[in-house]
Amino acid sequence: MPTRRGVIVLGAGLLLTGLGFGFGYAELVVLGLAAVAGFVGALGFAGWRPRLAVQRTISPERVERGQPCLAYLDVRSTARWRSQSLVGVDMVSNGQPVPVPPIRLRAGAATHLEYPLPTARRGVVEVGPLLVARQDPFGLVRASRRYGTSMRLWVHPRSYPIRSVPVGASRSLDGAVDAVQYGSITFHALREYVPGDDLRHVHWRTSAHVGQLMVREHVDTSLPRLVLLVDDRANAAGPDGARLEEVADAAASVIHAALRAELHVELHLVSGRSVVARPGWSGIGPDGAGATPYLDLLAEAQPMAQESLRPAVRILRGRHRGDTLVLLTGSTDATDLEPVGLLRDAYPTVVVGILGELPQGLAGLPGVITISAPTAAEFALRWDGVTHW
Repeated sequence: MPTRRGVIVLGAGLLLTGLGFGFGYAELVVLGLAAVAGFVGALGFAGWRPRLAVQRTISPERVERGQPCLAYLDVRSTARWRSQSLVGVDMVSNGQPVPVPPIRLRAGAATHLEYPLPTARRGVVEVGPLLVARQDPFGLVRASRRYGTSMRLWVHPRSYPIRSVPVGASRSLDGAVDAVQYGSITFHALREYVPGDDLRHVHWRTSAHVGQLMVREHVDTSLPRLVLLVDDRANAAGPDGARLEEVADAAASVIHAALRAELHVELHLVSGRSVVARPGWSGIGPDGAGATPYLDLLAEAQPMAQESLRPAVRILRGRHRGDTLVLLTGSTDATDLEPVGLLRDAYPTVVVGILGELPQGLAGLPGVITISAPTAAEFALRWDGVTHW
């Protein structure tokens, strides 16, 4: 692609050539043809395609916001005889392209590059492909080509320590929560049969319909369940989505605390997406692996054009699958948050966390615990300051 300088040189060359032929000045013709020839030579120099094979890895692929993350590039020259000296940048979807260390390779040689990736903002970041630029020595033409594939980096929200979470029922002596008012063992889903499954749980009608064995999966509803509703509406996210960032951080803090307490956690976004604990999710491990599906969803959350909380509240009220419901929102409009009151008769404990100023009149809702804080860090402190759930 011609640079601005290249366009000027080419235009001047054509103009001088035309004037020289038109008025009979051989000197102008020589100057014009020299400029045009220089531009054509620059096209050939920059148009030569670098011969590279590029492989990329990211470590780690999931990080908490602000934590370090490195990209690694293995670059190999596939040229047979020519050395290559190139400048590249890695295309990153959440900001400016990331400069890559200079690439200098002899024919057939390989090099290993590493460089930090930006993790200051929560989100799912597309890293790559590598954009390699080649420019002639006079800066007349610049050509860029892409190499390698792209990878995803999940930048999770930052979490702050929370000591405990409400369970909405009284704990039994063996550490579980007695919630038998909702039953004990109940049907959860159908899944494919795996060796070792009890044949008494095979659902024969469905198995005959799909052509393979399907078994009923059950969950113990006496285990404590926490339902977390995250408000990702645009009108609650604040200017530039700033309040949604604090809401996501607060949600990550609650999730980590709930999983450490061995609660079953359901995460729902007001816009409709959700993550529900499956049998076998036994809380958070030492590496935080149990929280990954929840944090991935929080990383993907973006302000959505939805006006009211009522549809999400109606769905959760109909499901009635938890002991505690926690709504985290950036909305500071008391009228907007009124539908939360409909959940008081469905969940033993209802908590509303507001990342922002507390709306007038909301604190008086009976049966609803309201926590207001300007930031997620302050929210975690005020959460731990609640003496009675």
